[in-house]
Amino acid sequence: MLKYVVEKIGKGVAAGALISIGCAVYLNCPDKIVGAILFAVALLAICYLGLNLYTGKIGFIAVKSDKEAFSELFLGLFGNVFGITVCGFLLAAALPSLQTAAAAAVEGKLTQTLLQTLIRGAFCGMLMYVAVAVFKNGNSPLGVLFAIPVFILSGFEHSIADVGYFAIAANVSIEGFLFILTVIVGNSLGSLFIAFLANLKSGDNK
Repeated sequence: MLKYVVEKIGKGVAAGALISIGCAVYLNCPDKIVGAILFAVALLAICYLGLNLYTGKIGFIAVKSDKEAFSELFLGLFGNVFGITVCGFLLAAALPSLQTAAAAAVEGKLTQTLLQTLIRGAFCGMLMYVAVAVFKNGNSPLGVLFAIPVFILSGFEHSIADVGYFAIAANVSIEGFLFILTVIVGNSLGSLFIAFLANLKSGDNK
């Protein structure tokens, strides 16, 4: 049991660390379109390495919802938050310019209402499910390469990346906690919604 927990949390920490690199390249890139495209490197690495990213797994609970799937999901979420928070602080210390850029991004995010944040999180969740489902169905990177830049450039919210932005900005606050919690709920609802509809089967198929 302990070995299982350590493995799932460890894979979550690794996924969070990789997402922090995506955050860094996006914040540091003068051209936001290029930055959004390069961010996809993080999710590609997570998919190919078989790591545990909450936003990439939550939608599949609509298909497989046993005890093991739930434990993997939430152990991964813990690892994601821990990994990206630690890496976010380290990046801010190593690259002070990132902290300035992240602080501006976080300030803008906190001007949103919680409803706006929830909706933005839901649309990101849809795209995350699509990205990972396309990868799983053919080992193809195309879903990731298109879905990640689309959610970023659309202004949608990704909960784990947002934890990274808040960590880099050194913003630890009740408002930030509520924002992240709302995005997690939005990501989950959006991913589950599209997964449920995508996996509906007609009763005529016997």
